[in-house]
Amino acid sequence: MIKSDQADFNFKAIGFVHSPYKKREDIPHRKNTDPSGYDNVAGTIELYEEFMDGLKDLEGFSHIILIFAFHLSLDNEKIYAHPPFDGKKRGVFATRSPHRPNPIGMTIVRLLDIKENIISVSGIDMLDGTPVLDIKPYTSRDRKENIRLGWLEDFNQRKK
Repeated sequence: MIKSDQADFNFKAIGFVHSPYKKREDIPHRKNTDPSGYDNVAGTIELYEEFMDGLKDLEGFSHIILIFAFHLSLDNEKIYAHPPFDGKKRGVFATRSPHRPNPIGMTIVRLLDIKENIISVSGIDMLDGTPVLDIKPYTSRDRKENIRLGWLEDFNQRKK
């Protein structure tokens, strides 16, 4: 349960991840900000059968957004993070760190196939057993142009 001064929120997993990454150390930290670093990593999302009907009409999308819980990130009091490819301390909200006030993550993966309650994907960057909280289709509304990358722009310039 996540509590706030205004409301309490209860989340329940709708399924979980099957991934080649069995422990945190198995996930290769990107040495740069190349978003294609996980593109070919295959995995599956196993939905609990009670949610299987929610997959109707999802097969036509090329990508999906997975909302998940950082279930092994117990240190959620951190307000700063150290990106693995950058030696500077950054505000947690300017990073993708799993150590957050609310241990919720989001990633976009390529949808390969759906068979009953199993969704085959590529581009997975989560640990095996990660609880999935929600699935959303990736749409043209999600694709933005002329974006700014904040401190990552400076970091990319320093690499050149």
